[in-house]
Amino acid sequence: MRRLRLVLMALLLCASAVTSASAPVITKTYSYFDIQGLTGADLERELSRNGPMLDQTGIRHPGATRINLGGSVDYKLVGKGDCADCSARKPFPLSLLDGLVALISGAPHLAMAGSMCHVTNAKVTLETHLTLPRWKDRNRADRETVLVWDTLSSDIKRHEERHAEIARQYARKLEKTLEALHPERDCKLMEAKVEATSNKIIEEHAADQQRFDRVEAAAFERRMLRMLRFRAEKQNNRS
Repeated sequence: MRRLRLVLMALLLCASAVTSASAPVITKTYSYFDIQGLTGADLERELSRNGPMLDQTGIRHPGATRINLGGSVDYKLVGKGDCADCSARKPFPLSLLDGLVALISGAPHLAMAGSMCHVTNAKVTLETHLTLPRWKDRNRADRETVLVWDTLSSDIKRHEERHAEIARQYARKLEKTLEALHPERDCKLMEAKVEATSNKIIEEHAADQQRFDRVEAAAFERRMLRMLRFRAEKQNNRS
């Protein structure tokens, strides 16, 4: 038995532990940053001033989701001359993909005549951390500003929760796909197959996250415009 280790992969995105014998180990945590102000303009200024800074964009955002995806894969040579203890390891890097960095360590070459190298277990771990805004002056603001904030803050939270859900989907996909890989005649070939498969799924994950952000940018603008029109109509009716 030998173990190939997928060391922590980090992806920062502008977005109850779950464990089981056949599912990724998933955790989600939250942190908050405070904003102040009594008008919509105040809130916008505070979000742009105090929101989390993303390395990818170099600007602050109203919310963020950090995703750490990692885990381990076990191999075993099965067939003639089964390998009881194949524990030699050497590190080598996977490709760098849009801020995702992975490191695999495993034996450089394990092969025996008539044997096949199998993935016996894949365990994926996923940690998501959401950073969201918290408004300190709600009790002092007028009803219209509270309405705008409730709409805006729920939209920010929904957006970041969706980033976390996309990551959960791909963590499950990664684990199931690795466990279903067909065996190879030696573990060096199996190792290469795991690396290629992991890279492919990581690329798909990054593309899905970016696609979601593109679609959401337009949808968010439409929702905010509807809110502004609603406020304008209420003010006109009062005049």
